Amino acid sequence: MHQSVIVSPSLLSANFGNLEADVQMLNQSRADWLHLDIMDGVFVPNISFGIPVVKAIRKYSEKPLDTHLMIVQPERYIHAFKEAGSDLLTVHWEACTHLHRTIMQIKEEGMLAGVSLNPHTPISGLEDIINDVDLVLIMSVNPGFGGQKFIPRSLHRIAELRDMVDRNNSEALIEVDGGVSRDNIQQIIDAGADAVVAGNAVFRSEDPAAEIAFMKSL
Repeated sequence: MHQSVIVSPSLLSANFGNLEADVQMLNQSRADWLHLDIMDGVFVPNISFGIPVVKAIRKYSEKPLDTHLMIVQPERYIHAFKEAGSDLLTVHWEACTHLHRTIMQIKEEGMLAGVSLNPHTPISGLEDIINDVDLVLIMSVNPGFGGQKFIPRSLHRIAELRDMVDRNNSEALIEVDGGVSRDNIQQIIDAGADAVVAGNAVFRSEDPAAEIAFMKSL
């Protein structure tokens, strides 16, 4: 049976003046997860939000929190994000000197462990940990800002990763983040993605819940 894609709307595009309303809207929608982009102004040029905001979202959200750390030395904050209510914690390959150790620390805290790759980072580098991670997040834009255009080359990268996951009998989910819209989501799914992050495509649409339902219907 065809499994519909996991949709994880990015709260980076939500209304920060009334986050509770947007979280309640997502509770009522067909969204699977809530994607939280944590940026430190060092690993990426932007600063987004941190642990207090994650705690506030956790209070209102009825859905898993898919937390994406775009920060240096993410291992320092694994426990803090678990305490704040994260269900899935994704760290960047490029930010971890000891990636395998960091993945194991996330799992020891009882969270699902993800690893994210920037657009220039070779997929092949994941071969040795593909059976240790629960999720791989392919960045289809350069991380740091919402509303960027999807990098077309990402489709080849998704397909290459799909091949690696299948070849190794890995259970890792493939998530894609950056410039996902109704114009390209079918191609992204066809290339092998299991999950998509959608920010502007959801929150800038006239009816965010309907946009999520459209993505789930593919």
